[in-house]
Amino acid sequence: MARFELKLPKMGESVAEATVTTWLKEVGDTIEVDEAVLEIATDKVDSEVPSEVEGILVEKLFEVDDVVQVGQTIAIIETDSDSDQEEATVSIESKEQEEAVQKVEKQMDKAKEVVRTTNIVNSDTRFYSPLVKNIAQTEGIPQEELDTIAGSGKEGRVTKEDILEYVKNRSEKPEGKSEQVQKTERKTETKTTAPISVSGNDEIIEMSRMGKLISKHMTDSLQTSAHVQSFVECDVTNVWNWRKKVKDKFQEREGENLTFTPIFMEAVAKALRDFPMMNITVENDKIIKKGNINLGMAAALPDGNLIVPVIKNADRLNLIGMAKAVNDLATRARLNKLKPDEIQGGTYTVTNVGTFGSIMGTPIINQPQVGILALGAIRKVPAVIETPEGDFIGIRYKMFLSHSYDHRVVNGALGGQFVKRVADYLEAWNINQSV
Repeated sequence: MARFELKLPKMGESVAEATVTTWLKEVGDTIEVDEAVLEIATDKVDSEVPSEVEGILVEKLFEVDDVVQVGQTIAIIETDSDSDQEEATVSIESKEQEEAVQKVEKQMDKAKEVVRTTNIVNSDTRFYSPLVKNIAQTEGIPQEELDTIAGSGKEGRVTKEDILEYVKNRSEKPEGKSEQVQKTERKTETKTTAPISVSGNDEIIEMSRMGKLISKHMTDSLQTSAHVQSFVECDVTNVWNWRKKVKDKFQEREGENLTFTPIFMEAVAKALRDFPMMNITVENDKIIKKGNINLGMAAALPDGNLIVPVIKNADRLNLIGMAKAVNDLATRARLNKLKPDEIQGGTYTVTNVGTFGSIMGTPIINQPQVGILALGAIRKVPAVIETPEGDFIGIRYKMFLSHSYDHRVVNGALGGQFVKRVADYLEAWNINQSV
């Protein structure tokens, strides 16, 4: 028998820790290779931790709501593998994981020096789980106040129950609060609305963890960026007819469904290359022009929430590569199989509101980006067609492109020119091209 140490894997450059949310296996359970052992949550996404070996779970080193650092051992699995070989493998993996943890810790220490004091952060002696941080930010609890909450968790950590109990009893002002905390409370109290009346016929539904994160992210975006919109109507008749002509052959040859989304994403990537000042982020009074074009693609989840997987270096993909990337990310998003680093690093986002029948929309910018494009439903409409022989009325396939952008750094000319360039690429689609 050999003992295998199941460790928290690296989940992206900016993810250093995760919270245990559910144990899918109990001590004594048999585990297959690649079978999920537990579920974890980060600030970005929920995911599962699979086993790399076959065996029996003999020890759980963390409980639900505990925070685990990248590289830490989560559980012990007993296997039938040769012990010497297994221990050697584990030793090598442990060394690699330890080096990865040290690297992440150095990055975290460096990041702490530049984090603004208004953020909820981990101190040198106390960790806060992503769930606790989110509750604190949602309830308007500043860092100074959070640090005063007594924790009942491991090493005095604040658990979900601790902070929820604190929020419940928060009407009585704790002694010893700083003047800054008291001012924050008074400011919060002035914004408090009257409680909503609930009758016996009403149903109270608790927001999901992801729903709360999305809610806060959207509110923060509206408070951060000066949203303004530009709209362009686009004739996509050539795109419609071309896809209809080649989709069956594409399915047979590539084993992939050719939707309109990769065609639109390709046009957006080209337009971003033409207008690099749309591919930026804002940090205080500095503009950072991104070197890579990483397109976020808003995808609907079965529970009604949205997630935004990212196609990295989208401008370097041809249409086949774009179609495969779109289908893969959309499928794994619906199955909750996305990795944390696959929803990070986006520089511009596209959302298809036409999927739900909307002809246009005014989407909220996905921070820290400065623009987002909404694709409206494709409609068959009568339109004036200009020809050398004169104008006539014909049936055309048209859609609206709705561009929301941050007016702090993107003026109307740039925002309008960008969305018009996307439309130009789609209207100039070559119906005779091969794929």
